[in-house]
Amino acid sequence: MSKKIAVFLQTKIKIKKKETSIKYYFFITMAEKKATAKKATETKAAAAKKTTTVKKAAAPKAAAKEVLAINAENAGFKAGDVYQALAAAGKALTVKEIAKAAKISEEATLLGLGWLFKEGKLANDGEKVTLA
Repeated sequence: MSKKIAVFLQTKIKIKKKETSIKYYFFITMAEKKATAKKATETKAAAAKKTTTVKKAAAPKAAAKEVLAINAENAGFKAGDVYQALAAAGKALTVKEIAKAAKISEEATLLGLGWLFKEGKLANDGEKVTLA
């Protein structure tokens, strides 16, 4: 073998080794990127599942709504609750404030207000209601 051929073959082998190492580096880099992207996708999916679970847990709360029985006895009791709340406050209150003070729903508050208005126990002060 001549010297020129030996040098040529050694150079070719070095070049092939560099190409191989570049290809290997490229392969490893792409594999790492895919793994990182897969982890990010899994993390997003897990976060979406947690969010969905929270939404499902909140739905039963809305279904547990109070049913108001409309009869003379119930209306009288609600009127008593409204009257006591207004007497304790000593000033004009809105429907929302009365409901909060009496610890009853706004619908029940309106039922009691109607009873008391019919009896003439209340006076209307704009949007607020006060004892007559």
